[in-house]
Amino acid sequence: MFMMFTPVSEDFLIQATNETNVNIPQMADTLFERATNGSWVVVFKALVTTHHLMVHGNERFIQYLASRNTLFNLSNFLDKSGTHGYDMSTFIRRYSRYLNEKAYSYRQMAFDFARVKKGADGAMRTMAPEKLLKGMPILQGQLDALLEFDVSPGELSNGVINAAFLLLFKDLIKLFACYNDGIINLLEKYFEMKKGQCKEALEIYKKFLTRMTRVSEFLKVAEQVGIDKGDIPDLSQAPSSLLEALEQHLNTLEGKKNAAGSSEG
Repeated sequence: MFMMFTPVSEDFLIQATNETNVNIPQMADTLFERATNGSWVVVFKALVTTHHLMVHGNERFIQYLASRNTLFNLSNFLDKSGTHGYDMSTFIRRYSRYLNEKAYSYRQMAFDFARVKKGADGAMRTMAPEKLLKGMPILQGQLDALLEFDVSPGELSNGVINAAFLLLFKDLIKLFACYNDGIINLLEKYFEMKKGQCKEALEIYKKFLTRMTRVSEFLKVAEQVGIDKGDIPDLSQAPSSLLEALEQHLNTLEGKKNAAGSSEG
């Protein structure tokens, strides 16, 4: 059974981001100010509320966060008030890093990966190769920051960590759909790319394969704590022959035909 942790007036704040007379910078600055508190409780509430507004609020909110030079400066946060404070501080450091990365991605791409259209006519499937090769490493960086939350099923009995995990899980599903779309697009265009682009695309694909394992581990935790199986995507691994074909094509472009031939023997 999930323990839900809901920041006070969360729905009110979401609604407020849609009002033209509401000062978004002031709202965000209040949350940043709360995040400078020494208590993990106050800081975690500020982070969860910020994440809720980034996901459910008007896009003006995440746009403002993306326009700032600095967001949460919590990489050294430590609540020394007790053992619990030490434990929770670890998650605050990880969680704040993800929120910073989410805003940074928006600044780089001018859209939120979690909000864009997915599927055959979605943003990542229809993106031009140049933009795709720039965007995929940014998406990988955001995904990595999310996976570094690295929580065990036992730790999710804590309502605060659980609230953060649920928001992260929902982001992960959307990010991975984008990631998958981007990979499909890359593979479709791979054999028409120039040598340099092929090299970049191959590295992105290799990183995708290693992240598949980490995403699977995150989803296993989600399943163990009771998230409906229907909400968890099935990750089917691509055949290893695909990677071999991509590598062989790049070798051919680089004039390594003989090397490719001898390695097969």
